[in-house]
Amino acid sequence: MALSLYQATIAQYLQLLPAAVANLDRAEAWAGEQRISAEDMLGKRIAPDMWSFATQIRQVVHHSAGALKGAAAGAFSPDVDQGLYDFATLRTLLTDAIAYLESLDDAALDAIAGNEVAFSFGGQVRMRFVAEDFLLSFSQPNFYFHASMIYAILRGLGVSIGKRDFLGKPRIIQPA
Repeated sequence: MALSLYQATIAQYLQLLPAAVANLDRAEAWAGEQRISAEDMLGKRIAPDMWSFATQIRQVVHHSAGALKGAAAGAFSPDVDQGLYDFATLRTLLTDAIAYLESLDDAALDAIAGNEVAFSFGGQVRMRFVAEDFLLSFSQPNFYFHASMIYAILRGLGVSIGKRDFLGKPRIIQPA
C-alpha cells in the first residue's frame, strides 16, 4: 500500500498539534506555579539567537495548517512576526489549525499534488517546489524542528514533561 500525502502530512500534524496544546497548557500552569509572568514565560528561548516559546508555537501552526494553505494557493512566505502573544491567543491558533486540518481529506491533498509552490521572502521568490516536495522536504522538517523546540524549552526550564508529551497520541491498532 502506498503512503498517501494525507498520511504523510495531515496525520502527522494531527498527532503533534494536540500535544503542543497540552504542552502550552503545561507551560501556563508551570509559569503560574513558579510565579513567572506570562510575558516572561512566552519569551523563553534556548539561546539568544533562537525564537521564543511563543514564536515556536506560531511556527508549528504556520508549518502545518499554514503550509497546506500555502501549497493550495501556490505561494508560501515565512512567518517572521516576533511579537509575543498571550496563552489564550496561542491556544486559539493551535486549536484553529487542528480544526482546519480535520476538515481536509485525501482528495483535498490529491488536488494540489504536482502544483507549483513558490516560497517567497521579502517579496522575492527564493525557492520553487512541487506541492508534495514543499510539504515533505521543507515545511514538514520545519514543523518537527519547531515542535521539538517547544519541548526542549520546557524541558530546559524544568517543566515535568517527557517524550510522550512530545509524541502525542500514536496511531496504533487497538486491541479487540
